[in-house]
Amino acid sequence: MAADLLVTIFLGLGLLAAGLGVVGILRFPDVYTRLHAETKMTTCGAIFICIAVIITEAGVYLTTGDVQYAVLGLHTVLALAALIFTNAIGAHAIGRAAYRSGVRPDPAVVDRLKGVDMDD
Repeated sequence: MAADLLVTIFLGLGLLAAGLGVVGILRFPDVYTRLHAETKMTTCGAIFICIAVIITEAGVYLTTGDVQYAVLGLHTVLALAALIFTNAIGAHAIGRAAYRSGVRPDPAVVDRLKGVDMDD
């Protein structure tokens, strides 16, 4: 029963992170702050949801002894690691592409990339 409570808590945290990210996407003024909200939403939400899946699969594996549940838990860990690395790289690439295409931050006071050569 403690595992079920943990799974419920982690699923709730993942849902909360996703909900806050959606609010951020709707409320933030420009592409950069929206990108920040989306990146945090997918990363934090996925971490909590994957932890819930791993706990569930570990419990089922320990109860039944069926190896397919352990393999599913391992696949969840690998998918989570891939998501964490690719999410940061993808957000950086999208932000850089937006800047290079001429989209400027909406309430920007200082633009540190203004004089930087963006050819590489």
